[in-house]
Amino acid sequence: MSDAAVNASELIAARAGEISARGQFGLNSQEPVPSPCVSVCRMTADRSHCEGCFRTIDEIRAWSKADGAARRAIWTAALQRAGVDLPEELEPLA
Repeated sequence: MSDAAVNASELIAARAGEISARGQFGLNSQEPVPSPCVSVCRMTADRSHCEGCFRTIDEIRAWSKADGAARRAIWTAALQRAGVDLPEELEPLA
């Protein structure tokens, strides 16, 4: 993994950690699930996903109209693309 990819992974991992610490990934949170955007808005060379937040174009487009469950699913997919461990609230139920 390149240095830029490692830095981007660290940024999104830190953002996920902050959101998790505030309880905003929780099913009972009264606050909307915040965007994974880390203000590094560039698509990868193959255009598969954003280099900063690891979302696909379709996920970025869907975000504003997505409900909490869809936003948590987008976060999960983005963190998996980044190779980052999921916060406990985003772990699949056993």
